[in-house]
Amino acid sequence: MGNQFGATLLEPVDKNETAAILRSANESGQAVIPTGGGTKLDWGNPPRKADVLLCMRRQNRVIEHAWADLTVTVEAGCTVAELQSTLAQHGQRLAIDPLWPERATIGGVLSTNDSGALRLGYGSLRDLIIGITLVLADGTIAKSGGKVVKNVAGYDLPKLATGGLGTLGVITRAVFRLHPLPRNTKTLTVATADATSMQRVILAILGAQLAPAAVQARNGNVDILLEGTLDGIAAQESAIKEFGEVREGSADVWQAREELWGESTIVKFTTLPSRVAAASAFFSSFVIQATGIGYARFDGDLEKLRSAMEQDGGSVTMLGPTKLDAWGSPGDALPLMRAVKAQFDPKGTLNPGRFVGGI
Repeated sequence: MGNQFGATLLEPVDKNETAAILRSANESGQAVIPTGGGTKLDWGNPPRKADVLLCMRRQNRVIEHAWADLTVTVEAGCTVAELQSTLAQHGQRLAIDPLWPERATIGGVLSTNDSGALRLGYGSLRDLIIGITLVLADGTIAKSGGKVVKNVAGYDLPKLATGGLGTLGVITRAVFRLHPLPRNTKTLTVATADATSMQRVILAILGAQLAPAAVQARNGNVDILLEGTLDGIAAQESAIKEFGEVREGSADVWQAREELWGESTIVKFTTLPSRVAAASAFFSSFVIQATGIGYARFDGDLEKLRSAMEQDGGSVTMLGPTKLDAWGSPGDALPLMRAVKAQFDPKGTLNPGRFVGGI
């Protein structure tokens, strides 16, 4: 079956089939590209080789929702929207808001570490994941918290796999801690005159005695998501009015990242909250979360942008098809990253060349 890589598409129904496919590919020298909903399949560098496209969408069950313990065990091919719908039946949620939740799968958002703006209030995926099942390139099935083969003993598998872009193992199952659905929510938007004012409002909110679930800046506006009781929301709204002209915003603003995608190059960047104004000056259209993670359209000189951002303590990653290096400087971490890759996938079977430093 055809696809953008010209690879053979395989859709295993469980972890054992996944293990058998990987074992065979590893022994025969074939490269395997894991995928779920395909929403971020072109992130990172193009793989050096692609023989098998391993689609996990048939492994899409919610295995166990232990609602009394606020945990859920779910297969990697379940979409975020499907999972949230199941959890909502017991008034709970996985506190993330990734891109394209109707299509993005749990394995995909873990591999790309796409937590969204809720990261401010609830932490990142690395804070929410508490267990994982991985199939390694040689077909070994490894679980966090249990007995595993010698070459993965001692590693924190959930945190290691999160953001690994499928280069260390194929995620088949994950266990998350959950949060109750908020009783009430309200989105406020503060209009700002310029980038300096935008940064001032963000820092004022972060420095105040407030507990916003999410804060983001987008082209002259700062959005704040408040959750909780009506009295608590009202008290926080009163405090926020001291920072500027406030209006009630639409919940749609939290999907503003998705609107950036089009014909322009999209970059993901990081900066300090105190450097938001400087970072935003490089872009005509952007969304910057209060944690300092931003997304923007960019059609200029990538190397100049990357140099300027890295000198200011930030980073730039390209999202989408590119003939340039997607990642930028890995710094002193590259030798360690290569050593970990060698432990998990010594033959380079999984996503070869796609990750930082050509890993």
